[in-house]
Amino acid sequence: MTHIWPIRVYYEDTDLAGIVYYANYLRFIERARSEMVREAGVDQVAMKAAGLVFAVRRVEADYLSPAKYDDQIEVRTTLATLKGASFDMAQEVWRGETLLFRARVAVVVLTDEGRATRLPADIRARIGALGADAGA
Repeated sequence: MTHIWPIRVYYEDTDLAGIVYYANYLRFIERARSEMVREAGVDQVAMKAAGLVFAVRRVEADYLSPAKYDDQIEVRTTLATLKGASFDMAQEVWRGETLLFRARVAVVVLTDEGRATRLPADIRARIGALGADAGA
């Protein structure tokens, strides 16, 4: 399953050259991941109340072509792998038929003390439902 989240590029997203500032791609993909997890039925507020949070452990990113002010772009997110205490998301930013940015994001589940812990079974099932090859 690929989750698609549309974005309009605003002036605030750009640098003096009128192109999207590189760090803003990380903001775009973060929001898309959050929306995908929310749509899967994972309540991150309830997780936090239970002493668990998602945290990004690693990002590998490739900037391929710039997005510009007023572009209509979309973030495409898929679950790449699901493990006991973590999962990886493959994310791409597209403008029409042009791939602008791609990233692989490793997300881990942490306790209040900042230690990695296993995903609770119900959350693992909801995350697992996001992707067919998630067992890798």
